Amino acid sequence: MNLDKLKEVLKGEPSFRYKQAWQAVFVDLIEDWDENTTLPKAIRDRLKEECPLEIKSTAFDSNKTDTTKALILLEDGSQIETVLMMHKDGRNTVCVSSQVGCPVGCVFCATGTLGLGRNLTVSEIVLQVLFFGRYLKKNYKENTRITNIVYMGMGEPFMNYDNVMASIKLLNDKDAFNIGARHISVSTSGVVTGIKKFAKEPLQLNLAISLHAPNDALRSELMPINKRFGIEKVMAAVEEYKNDRGRQIMFEYLMMDGINDKEEHARQLIRLLGEDTSLYMVNLIRYNPTGKFKPSLTQNIKKFKNILMRAGIKVSERFAFGQDINAACGQLALKNKKQ
Repeated sequence: MNLDKLKEVLKGEPSFRYKQAWQAVFVDLIEDWDENTTLPKAIRDRLKEECPLEIKSTAFDSNKTDTTKALILLEDGSQIETVLMMHKDGRNTVCVSSQVGCPVGCVFCATGTLGLGRNLTVSEIVLQVLFFGRYLKKNYKENTRITNIVYMGMGEPFMNYDNVMASIKLLNDKDAFNIGARHISVSTSGVVTGIKKFAKEPLQLNLAISLHAPNDALRSELMPINKRFGIEKVMAAVEEYKNDRGRQIMFEYLMMDGINDKEEHARQLIRLLGEDTSLYMVNLIRYNPTGKFKPSLTQNIKKFKNILMRAGIKVSERFAFGQDINAACGQLALKNKKQ
């Protein structure tokens, strides 16, 4: 499916035809143009030929959590992943990819072993959300909708900045998905230039920093990008963002057994965040195994969390979603590529 062709096909038609087609795709969530009887048959036939709505994909449902992962096949044969996480409080979060593969090369991440294929287009980012919008409509009650978006899938969002921001504007559009800006989060591995640019965006979006280590030596081992954007530079950009926006920043911290989960690491993290942590939140994530690393023991995560909380730092704890369906970023695409 290539939504970029929609305008091309309807060029020369009255403007209201484009509005009808737009609503059919993004609000009514049709999967075939024949479902939209407001459009004349001749236009529907042309759209079916030149702008088909099929999303080629394979979906995997978790037996343990309300999680569904989809492997989507793009027009050029590339594959990307997207995940739907359904929460008990009614939130339905879609985790989207921004690139085919990833150039950052984090050693704990399956996507990092794929390398970078290319940037995703705006259409390719949005169709991931469209896929799960249709999925919810088909499998759940009518008023069940996507409520949150996280750019935490394959790729580094700030290395595809313009397309990511254009896709966010479409997802936020009241005449499309109408997802509030405060319910959209973008996660970066620490691309300082992107953080500074993001601070100037008018929408009230959320920023998340994939930290995963409290010192340069360990972080450089785990995340090679740290050699370019060291912790000091990242934290300076975060501080600037905090002062500009006055919005909470989340630090994502994967808990890996014996690697970054010791008491000394918790103490280092406290020192790194500094005295004013009022707008900081640390999200501890139990690692979803992708290779040589193992998830931290439950008691060690609890101890780490308590040390941070006693220092006055806000902490949330996220458990691995969909381990039985290879829901960690890049696992499914890597597995499929090997096969």
